[in-house]
Amino acid sequence: MSSYQSFAFYYDKLTANIPYVRRGEYFHTVLQQNGVPKGGVLLDLACGTGSLTEVLARLGYDMIGVDASPEMLMEAMDKKYDSGLDILYLQQEMQELDLYGRIDACVCALDSINHVTDPAQAARVFERVGLFLEPGGIFVFDVNSVYKHQQVLSGQTFVYDLDEVFCVWQNSVCRENQIDITLDLFGAEEDGEHYIRETEEFSERAYTHEEILAFLKGGQMELAACYGEDTLEPPGEQAERLVYVAKSVKRK
Repeated sequence: MSSYQSFAFYYDKLTANIPYVRRGEYFHTVLQQNGVPKGGVLLDLACGTGSLTEVLARLGYDMIGVDASPEMLMEAMDKKYDSGLDILYLQQEMQELDLYGRIDACVCALDSINHVTDPAQAARVFERVGLFLEPGGIFVFDVNSVYKHQQVLSGQTFVYDLDEVFCVWQNSVCRENQIDITLDLFGAEEDGEHYIRETEEFSERAYTHEEILAFLKGGQMELAACYGEDTLEPPGEQAERLVYVAKSVKRK
């Protein structure tokens, strides 16, 4: 997977439309409905620049943020410095997750699971999360659906024209539920007249419901619910993002 070296610097600008406070409150509702105590230890897996981590910390959770990209974590640490929130950040690949103790719950948002394109490695992510979950602990994660990969993202190009960066996002044609992504980032230099071009390449894979159920079983978890994006309702056939809620069923 890419370390998102260039993407990290522009990530917050390119994702400014994401309602992190509302998403954090949604995850909070799901966690509370499934018995996760307020003040419990909560892992934000693939936390990126820490925007959601900060929201969840303000909602009262004892937060741990894990991400593979040192550049993303540098941005997260800057936010932590400004907010003064007590958040532990660790640089780790999702499939190599290694914590100091057990957690009450884990959240993995913004299709981060889709970025693990090898099914064996994706299965290992669930195994590692399951290893550190308390018995009865909750794993909430969202994924881009197979429908979205095949019908919405496949072969499409998106352009983001912002004050500080111009971004061209190109998706390959979806094959075997996977798309390859090329980001061309044009960042303005200090003189405001010239741009520096940087390129990031990575891939995303959509997993079927059956594949996800198998991943959960391998992590000693069972499905508690599956919702349409940021709702508490079952997803429709054309749902683009699915939210899964799983519970650890391992013995104490």
